[in-house]
Amino acid sequence: MPKTIEAIYEDGVFRPLTPVKGLKKHQRVTITVEKSLERRHPLHGLCGILPDKDAKEMLKIIEEEFEKVNIDEW
Repeated sequence: MPKTIEAIYEDGVFRPLTPVKGLKKHQRVTITVEKSLERRHPLHGLCGILPDKDAKEMLKIIEEEFEKVNIDEW
């Protein structure tokens, strides 16, 4: 069964970033190497996530446009 894992190449060895389950010790595998173009956000792929730039812009608009309320007055 094919499995995609992220790894770092250092000192001539590919080191997985997370544990790889389902392999026996010294089991041979075939690796296809694809260079990552960009580092993904840890929450990448979840519904409703905003890029950092968009989130900062949204917070700026909220701070400028909405009235600040004192919670003690409620």
